[in-house]
Amino acid sequence: MSIFGNSIFGHKAPDTAVPAPEAASAGSAPGGKGVEKSDAQWREELTPEEYRVLRQAGTERPYTGEYWDTHTAGVYQCRACGTELFTSNEKFDSHCGWPSFWAPLAEGNVRYIHDRTMGMDRVEVRCAACDSHLGHVFEGEGFGTPTDQRYCINSISIRLVPQEDAQVSRTEPEK
Repeated sequence: MSIFGNSIFGHKAPDTAVPAPEAASAGSAPGGKGVEKSDAQWREELTPEEYRVLRQAGTERPYTGEYWDTHTAGVYQCRACGTELFTSNEKFDSHCGWPSFWAPLAEGNVRYIHDRTMGMDRVEVRCAACDSHLGHVFEGEGFGTPTDQRYCINSISIRLVPQEDAQVSRTEPEK
């Protein structure tokens, strides 16, 4: 089912998120319930800009982030907790100014929130382990990707762990 179906819009999506094994070693609460830190702890660990985007659902300016035009093979982790979220295999050039992916690494590593801020009706994407804001997901924009979805993610919300000696196909999606 599409993430834009009843599980997101009109109904509360079931919280089935399970943190990745890496998240457990990066500060998860006992019992695997995710990363639990106080606001003061987040402010101490994150830069002011990271805090604004990750903890306050801010957005970095387009074409300014570290990864919007990166083609390096690897895995993108949550900058706040280290959970593996996306891979370079699903990254594509959408020319929107932010890193774009057509799917997450695993659905359980992200969660979705119906976002009606700024006069828009959108779906926010958050890290399932630490509840940090990553960006938004859009559907039906006509990109030639397997899911017809664009996960528009803030560079400051993720960290690329390069994969050595990997080849990533850099095909441009059809528009």
